[in-house]
Amino acid sequence: MAKRPAARPLATIMASALVVSCAAEEPPPPAVGPAPDLVEKALDVPGFADFLAVDGDTVWVTNGGRVEQWSTSGKVASVPVPRPCGTMAIAEGSLWVANCKGAEIYRINLETAQLEAKVASGLANPKGETNVVAGAGSVWVASDPAGAVARIDPATNAVIATIAVAPETWYLAYGFDALWAVSSEGKVLQKIDPATNAVTGTVALGDTPGFLAAGEGAVWVQEQGDGTVAKVDPAGLTVAGRTKVGDNLKWGDIDTGGGAVWLRTTDDQTLVVIDPQTLAIRARLGKAVGSGALRWTPAGVWTSAHDNQTLSWWSAPAAR
Repeated sequence: MAKRPAARPLATIMASALVVSCAAEEPPPPAVGPAPDLVEKALDVPGFADFLAVDGDTVWVTNGGRVEQWSTSGKVASVPVPRPCGTMAIAEGSLWVANCKGAEIYRINLETAQLEAKVASGLANPKGETNVVAGAGSVWVASDPAGAVARIDPATNAVIATIAVAPETWYLAYGFDALWAVSSEGKVLQKIDPATNAVTGTVALGDTPGFLAAGEGAVWVQEQGDGTVAKVDPAGLTVAGRTKVGDNLKWGDIDTGGGAVWLRTTDDQTLVVIDPQTLAIRARLGKAVGSGALRWTPAGVWTSAHDNQTLSWWSAPAAR
């Protein structure tokens, strides 16, 4: 592990009118301001640094056979997990991580970096593209490819409910007092009421929907096959608009915060910043570095790039 000696400046940010649609052979739509003023600091992380979970001033990252805790200064802790996969959740003083090898959830104490429990939840997608999320006093994970979400009680480390959902539901997010679940194969977003443990509404989506985030007034879903991000009204359960980002949005990640939607992309650039009101692309930052993850914090943004074996911290430049 070694830090890079100097911060890298942002890629040039283009500005012009927002292009709402484009053919696959056309370049991706340009950005319109205002753009965030961020500088990238990259850390070398040997292995396969991928999914992220923010823990105060640090971040946890899945890696080969382990999860690691990093700060902007270097590695803080490492905990063995046979095959950590998917996004992680932080709740009740613990990090909750899917172990694809055992189709289970590892609970890791944040203070001691020690394994506390294993929960035999099952996993809907053992290939690893999935989410573990926290909300309504519970931890949630898609648990069966036939169509099920497991609800885990942190007080007992046991599955206390199983919710029937569309087949091949893998992706989850919590927000607006509901659990949101995406079936990529079914092209549908499902709203789950934690009070009843039942699906209470659905929204039809575009081609190959994937990762999603709930915040900044809406539920935001990658439509990976279309290269778009869909804005879904959480009350009306309608698609309120879409932002065309590129030819596709395969893999990557998405988060919200600070008055923006943050999108980790595989092609064209490292990340994209979307205005949640106008749906305009405010910035395209960094060069294309392959797939990875992203998490927003009030102080900056973390991104990973497993193909480059790096973890990056994007923050405001130091005052001169």
